[in-house]
Amino acid sequence: MSGNGVLGARALNRALLSRQLLLDRADLAVPDALRAMGFLQAQYAPSMYVGLWSRLAGLRRADVTRALEDRTAVQGTLLRATIHLVAADDWWFASAAVRAHRRRWYLRAHRGGPEMEARVETAAERVRDALAGGPRRRRDLVAGLGLESAVWNGVNLWLDLVRVPPSGTWERRSADLYALAEDWIGPPPPEATDGAGLELLLRRYLGAFGPAPLRDAADWAGVPVRAFAAVAATIELRRFRDASRRQLLDLPGAPLPAPETEAPVRFLPTWDAVLLAHARRAEVLADQHRPFLFSTRSPQSSPSFLVDGRVAGTWRFDGDTVRTEPFEPLPRGVRRRVDDEAERVAAFHR
Repeated sequence: MSGNGVLGARALNRALLSRQLLLDRADLAVPDALRAMGFLQAQYAPSMYVGLWSRLAGLRRADVTRALEDRTAVQGTLLRATIHLVAADDWWFASAAVRAHRRRWYLRAHRGGPEMEARVETAAERVRDALAGGPRRRRDLVAGLGLESAVWNGVNLWLDLVRVPPSGTWERRSADLYALAEDWIGPPPPEATDGAGLELLLRRYLGAFGPAPLRDAADWAGVPVRAFAAVAATIELRRFRDASRRQLLDLPGAPLPAPETEAPVRFLPTWDAVLLAHARRAEVLADQHRPFLFSTRSPQSSPSFLVDGRVAGTWRFDGDTVRTEPFEPLPRGVRRRVDDEAERVAAFHR
């Protein structure tokens, strides 16, 4: 490993914004943006559209839907057993990397041993047979095969399923139409092993969220730290420290903007990955404001907006208007920039 130096929170903030395409909107196709961003959480379909709109120049809603229809981007249950939108050619590598870890997690969570594993494997084969004729809806699969909810959730971990359009799009938001990944995007390539998958995940994470501790990368991927430690020992990486002297790893040549780089106003959707715990080191979301976005009463985070690289308030689409709620009064010039961006995201919704 090479590299040295201490990076403060503001330097890490600007690095994160740059790699997440939040300093300058990028001129990229949707699959290329997903690779740069380290995938995109997609529990709520409109969130992935807004998340990409905030990052890509001139994006239209139809561009995202078309990527799903063209099968260059695909959504399914991947990291941390959560729905993600990924470039199609990343799917098999990511799936191979997390498959065994997700299965072990599932069996622990359901206190299941060999008997539970056998039940899920049998159910997975029945679902495979049911999907041989093409995509089917979740409710039809569950009811038709008589699957318990817990067993169905396990099927997603023993069988590579993707969620296909028109479901899981802006127009049809429930991602409840399933297909076999091998039928939808083709069979896994021979090189998509668990080792190659772990290397791809580590590179995607550092490219999208670095410089970062190995622990944060593992939390994001939902794999043990030791799995990434073995990979990190075999590839060239830069090494830094944060203000607490904690080691940070990074890819050679990855952007590190100057801490004083200006950051524009940006609107983020629910569940945007820059707000999640693994990215706290960049201080995008102050701890005192976290309860405004995440709470036990809400199943998802609130949409938020950034001012100077930090969350300054929340927003919601109301009728044909975006309404913002700043945490604190905003200076007039900042207020104007927030209002301008609010009108742009409202137009995207309309």
